Amino acid sequence: MPLKLTIVGRVSDGLPLAQGPRYVNEEDDSVPAYKEQGEFLLKEISRGALPYSKMTIFLDHHCFNYMVEHGICFMAVCDSMYPRKLVFHYLQDLQKEFKKFDVRVTERIMRPYSFMKFDGIIGNIRSKYVDTRTQANLSKLNSDGSQEEDILSESFSQIVKRRRRFDMLRRMSEAHLHASPIWCSKRLEIIALKWIPVGLVLAVTTILIWTSLLKDDLLFPGF
Repeated sequence: MPLKLTIVGRVSDGLPLAQGPRYVNEEDDSVPAYKEQGEFLLKEISRGALPYSKMTIFLDHHCFNYMVEHGICFMAVCDSMYPRKLVFHYLQDLQKEFKKFDVRVTERIMRPYSFMKFDGIIGNIRSKYVDTRTQANLSKLNSDGSQEEDILSESFSQIVKRRRRFDMLRRMSEAHLHASPIWCSKRLEIIALKWIPVGLVLAVTTILIWTSLLKDDLLFPGF
């Protein structure tokens, strides 16, 4: 299958809305991994780590292609040999059909992949792009290729490394905020809070006794 998987998701919260019918061979064990990776990329787009534009992300012998329009991400996983121009025509066709729906309908969706009305549309449009040698697809391939100049490219591994680095810095920042700036340890901070008042009382008592003795020495120097 040249087009392995399609995901349509909401950028504002990274929620996947539709994925099309189960057209992939169930024996293909890699499909769940593609889905998980696609959802990860959708979350990265949602948090602003990836651009709101057209992009191709390479992973082994496959690639994730996506485009964002009006707050909706259209993503397709395909073989790396599948023409990139054609897959973005596919995504554009999906976008044209999706915008026919009332935006209030999609905004109310709360469960992943529950916009099943669009699943059938994905299947119908996808069937037109399975064979790259049809006259319609050949015409698209031979059309002006200027649109490909706007498509960014990156490897999946680089995106994962960047996310891990971000998570590590976030954990370090949270640990720094939670740690006491003086004691550098929550345990030491608890011990300090327990014993410092006792130490202060003893210090004040010692000072008062010493002051009293000094006063007596001044009043009765001969004794």
